[in-house]
Amino acid sequence: MVLGAKTEQVRLMMVLERASRSFFVNSFFVNSILVWAFSIFIMSPAFSAQGIDLPRTIAWSAYPTGTGGYSQAVAIGNILQRQYSTNLRVIPGRNDVSRLATLRAGRVHFSAGGSEAIYAQEGILNFASKIWGPQAIRALISNYSDSRSFTFATAADANINTVADIKGKRVTFVQGAPSLNNAMAALLSYANLSWDDVTAVVVGGYNASIDAVLNNRADVVGGACNSPPFLRIDSSPRGLKFLSLPHDDTAAVARVQARLPWYVPHIAFEGPTLPKEGLEVFSSAYPLLVGLDTSDEVIAYSMVKIMHLHFDDYKNNAPGATGWTMDRQKLDQAFLPYHPGAIRYYREIGIWTAAAEAQHQHNLARQKTLQQAWKGFISSAPKNYEEFQQAWLQTRSKALEAQGLITLGTGL
Repeated sequence: MVLGAKTEQVRLMMVLERASRSFFVNSFFVNSILVWAFSIFIMSPAFSAQGIDLPRTIAWSAYPTGTGGYSQAVAIGNILQRQYSTNLRVIPGRNDVSRLATLRAGRVHFSAGGSEAIYAQEGILNFASKIWGPQAIRALISNYSDSRSFTFATAADANINTVADIKGKRVTFVQGAPSLNNAMAALLSYANLSWDDVTAVVVGGYNASIDAVLNNRADVVGGACNSPPFLRIDSSPRGLKFLSLPHDDTAAVARVQARLPWYVPHIAFEGPTLPKEGLEVFSSAYPLLVGLDTSDEVIAYSMVKIMHLHFDDYKNNAPGATGWTMDRQKLDQAFLPYHPGAIRYYREIGIWTAAAEAQHQHNLARQKTLQQAWKGFISSAPKNYEEFQQAWLQTRSKALEAQGLITLGTGL
């Protein structure tokens, strides 16, 4: 177990005090060492910063190397090393489950991921299995970057100008990517469409979905406007067109958020073919730094405080890192409850409002509903995997509906 700074300090002082009692140790020498040791703790920023107490090594799970999330973690790690003599180990996870499996196993303190934290709270998609079920996820801080957008990318020659025009068109469906396919379903609902209204083109991966458009096997794919693969479609004979999802259609926005409540209206400026005034799309937090209800409160507090105090030191050191600013935290719109350590800091700087507290309590109640439903279900659950999953999703929906809570739509 990695000891915190205060624990290490106490242990060192106790060792030296015991040494001072030894007949063989010169008292003057020991007193000098004690003064030196005390001065080290006083002078080191890691121990002098009020309320900040970190272990010598802290660990995050994140998206694989080369991604924005991994690069941002490295940039923040440089601050921790320089300013607090704390090493940040970034453990890359290739998929949703692996990033959160290391968190649940205690191999990392926090996870810097995306929507998988929501799905883990809900016990759906990859987490609707006997070894998972709803998890007690706690949010620390979110990144809402200008570069984080999500909408439909279409082949320009397909003559698709609005979301409604997608009806009957060929849309890529990525195997093994339920969170992406669910996001596509949510955006289709903007125009009251579903997967049943389009021709699903099954592909083996995200890059394969781009190839499907290039090879004229598909017309529509989902993703971030600034995603590099879209440059391939833009430079191809088919051309590229991103679709707008106007925010003034409040009913359409509500339909999207009924399925993905953590998606928020967003203006995209980064990406090929976008107009100067930007494009109205949706966004979600990425990375979203999360822990568990059992995560250490002091470490959580310290992490959020450091990321706030040193924002200017790392904001330009990784693509998209500017989204960690406090000005963009959507505390009263969150779909996850916050960690007590994070709440303590947000209260300290005066941004934890009554609305944020009300949303937090609502989210805690949702988690309690889900976990109680799981506890009642698991003891007599079917053993067959598919039967287990279907039975759990039905149990889950009934429990949420009984409390008047949204179920996140159908077809999960």
